Amino acid sequence: MARHSFIQMSKLPNVKGRISYITSHAKQENLYATYRTADNTFWNNLARESQQEFLRSGTTGKGIEARELIIALPEIYTTFDPQQVLEEFTNKFRQQYGVECVSALHHNKRKTNYHIHLIFSERKLLPEPDIKIATTGKRVRTKKEITDENGQVRKGCTVIKKGEVYESHLFTTKDERFKTEAFIAEAKEVYTELINSHISDPEQRLKVFDK
Repeated sequence: MARHSFIQMSKLPNVKGRISYITSHAKQENLYATYRTADNTFWNNLARESQQEFLRSGTTGKGIEARELIIALPEIYTTFDPQQVLEEFTNKFRQQYGVECVSALHHNKRKTNYHIHLIFSERKLLPEPDIKIATTGKRVRTKKEITDENGQVRKGCTVIKKGEVYESHLFTTKDERFKTEAFIAEAKEVYTELINSHISDPEQRLKVFDK
């Protein structure tokens, strides 16, 4: 009977915390390899801008900063070089979708589940930052609109002087395809094929579960 591949996606409201968790030897008992395609500055800026966008949207709940795939690997993969496996699987995603990633290769505590955590950005860096500067002729709100009856600036409002930056964007908007069922279905096909490319025995190869 054919075994099915397991690939699961989750949303990340705290990408920096999640990166720290999956890549820490202190927090992971069986951590074999880590890999990243962008440095900490990228992820710090991504988290900040994602939360700023979320606050501006006025939406309730938690702002989503990134997403994560968990990719289960057959036990035969424990015989392969962990770093090579992780880099191949991570670079495959980056080449396929053009976004930055952080990944880690783990076993669970009982060493029954060999798997990759692959965190990815839903946004790309802009070729040039989009910076908006306050001018005398164009304001988001006038000072009168943000003051109370006593002439004090209302809580949550700030006065931005002429020439100061009032909004900046380092990233594109989120790629909406990552929210779709079609994306996760495609990712399952891509990674199942990649997993099977390193398994010579046809009986050991995986297949995507057909609902």
